[in-house]
Amino acid sequence: MTPLTSIDFPGRLAAVLFLQGCPWRCGYCHNPELLPARGEGGLDWDAVQAFLQRRHGLLDGVVFSGGEPTSQATLPNAMARVKAMGFQIGLHTGGMYPARLQRLLPLLDWVGLDIKGPAEYHDAITGRRGSAAPVELSLGHLLESGVAFECRTTWHSGLFPVQALYRLAEQLAARGVRRWALQECREPGRGRHEGESADLIRLGSYFPCFTFRGR
Repeated sequence: MTPLTSIDFPGRLAAVLFLQGCPWRCGYCHNPELLPARGEGGLDWDAVQAFLQRRHGLLDGVVFSGGEPTSQATLPNAMARVKAMGFQIGLHTGGMYPARLQRLLPLLDWVGLDIKGPAEYHDAITGRRGSAAPVELSLGHLLESGVAFECRTTWHSGLFPVQALYRLAEQLAARGVRRWALQECREPGRGRHEGESADLIRLGSYFPCFTFRGR
């Protein structure tokens, strides 16, 4: 748990709960210890609820992150309990379980959806076959729901070329995405790639709200 953050839930002061487990194996993952289905050192749920009770009136919301939080079968119940305590609910997800995401939407106030890359590069990034299709469905559910959301893409030119990045921006804008964040990727022990820079003005022109997050 991160007890307090001002950057993980736009416009809110929030706590972040990191949930164990993720089916994908992205090479740049920042929380690799959360990838296995089971881990060590987890927090007791009663202790989490007690912490949130003490922060009532001080925190605006709670973000469920990971790992991939929708991997957890009891996530809807946990969100409902936190919602009943008066907190707004945020979710960070890779979108690999669109049906689960759809069921969660009535509980959600904001979603950060990871778009790993263009469909033709998606499997190479995630290490799993057929990984782009469910993300497309998840994006569709979000667009139809009216829930506030942001798409985020972590990129360097070793993942896919800059021209593919521009095409991805065009595709997302054409789908109706209004908020997109480009996150600079720095893998451990790896420097910048030659020709890595992207035209941020060009990318930003596709969206009403565009953010670049350097590492």
